Amino acid sequence: MIEIRFHGRGGQGAVTCVELLAKAAISEGKYAQGFPSFGPERRGAPVMAFLRVDDVPIRLRQKIYQPDIVVILDPGLLHTKEIISGLKENGLIIANSAESVEQLRERLPYKQRLAIVDATKIALEVLRVPITNTTMLGALIRATNIVSKEAMIKALKERFGYLAERNKMAMERAFLETVVSG
Repeated sequence: MIEIRFHGRGGQGAVTCVELLAKAAISEGKYAQGFPSFGPERRGAPVMAFLRVDDVPIRLRQKIYQPDIVVILDPGLLHTKEIISGLKENGLIIANSAESVEQLRERLPYKQRLAIVDATKIALEVLRVPITNTTMLGALIRATNIVSKEAMIKALKERFGYLAERNKMAMERAFLETVVSG
């Protein structure tokens, strides 16, 4: 089983990330379980969302305390130690950052593998809004192959309809620009 914890702020699409990834996994014959965790619903408030993907039915029904992967949608959250709390020793951090892997490693206590993409820049250029969910999905697919790009594109089309094309472009560009280290 792969367990992923997403960190973002209200309005960035962390919950939508989980929904899309779960749909893509299920379309490939996998089992998926996703759910959000947030306080008062308001734009800009911290949000966590959780996702489990496995080849067998998932019976566990609780928050993810020791994720295999942490996805950070908001670069402002990179400096919060709690963000990587419980991340497995051989885990993976996928971060939205304009900084390089080397710069992040110098400043932050990350010992785990890193995948970095400037998702905000891509979202602004392609989507024209700072919503980083589909860009971060491109980075996640690049770093993990958890689902195929084709399955994710199908999920995007189902969720976004006529807006799917731009989201697909943002996802594919992030896939190409993601730098994976470690």
